[in-house]
Amino acid sequence: MLGFNKGIAMNIAVNRRALRTGALALAVGLVLLAGCKREQADTAAATADGATATQPDTTAPQPAADAPLELRDVIENTPQAVVGISYPQDVNRYPGLAKALSDYATAARGELQQAVDGLGNDKPTMPYELSLSFEKVLETPQLVVISAEGSRYTGGAHGEPLVARFVWLPGQQQMLTADKLIPDAKGWDAVSNYVADQLRERVATRLSGDDMEPGQLQEALRNASRMIADGTGASADNFSQFQPMTNADGLINAVRFVFPPYQVGPYSDGTQSVDVPAAVLAPHVAPAYAGLFAKG
Repeated sequence: MLGFNKGIAMNIAVNRRALRTGALALAVGLVLLAGCKREQADTAAATADGATATQPDTTAPQPAADAPLELRDVIENTPQAVVGISYPQDVNRYPGLAKALSDYATAARGELQQAVDGLGNDKPTMPYELSLSFEKVLETPQLVVISAEGSRYTGGAHGEPLVARFVWLPGQQQMLTADKLIPDAKGWDAVSNYVADQLRERVATRLSGDDMEPGQLQEALRNASRMIADGTGASADNFSQFQPMTNADGLINAVRFVFPPYQVGPYSDGTQSVDVPAAVLAPHVAPAYAGLFAKG
């Protein structure tokens, strides 16, 4: 009987230990399960937050991709400033060229507006003014050339001249710039020498017709030569404004380099230009553009 009672007691003890072990395992399992659920919830929340941060708001209006640029003439008149800008009617056919013209006009307007903002509530004696006209001077299948002429007045004796040329290559959909046309210093040496000689000869002819004493004439020639030398140094920057001129076959037979007032002469001389023949340019033109030039 005593042995039987001991057996029962041992079974009860074993069962109690089993119950305690099972309860402990169950508790651990519940804790792990709760942790997993929290981790899954946190992960889901983070994923949702990330999706919200990276996904675009489809309800918000989106800008149109590659919207064509429409250039329109501008006429504005306020007590402080007058703005007039005109464009060639069909320049929008060349989106890249149209953007270049728009950027130039926007920059010119920005500088005018900066001057107007500096007035505060004051009214200038004469309204500030921006006058800018873009004109098509050449259009062939290979070349489109636009000239920009105008002035910006923000006080003083006279306005600031605005002079620019834009040479567009429709086939390549890119602008032809001076540094691309002639890529090396040797080429600009040849252009510089030719242009400077033409300008000095022009000045000498004009001054010789004035009623000047020999000493005054020599001094005027020296001053003119100094300005010409400074403005025609052998650098693409000095010849950045240019327009090709073509023959009946549409090939370039000369390039007209354009110099705004102050670059190669005083303001009173206005905008000046020199036509450089293709024979002078052709040996120095980049191979990519050699086919645009007339031979011989």
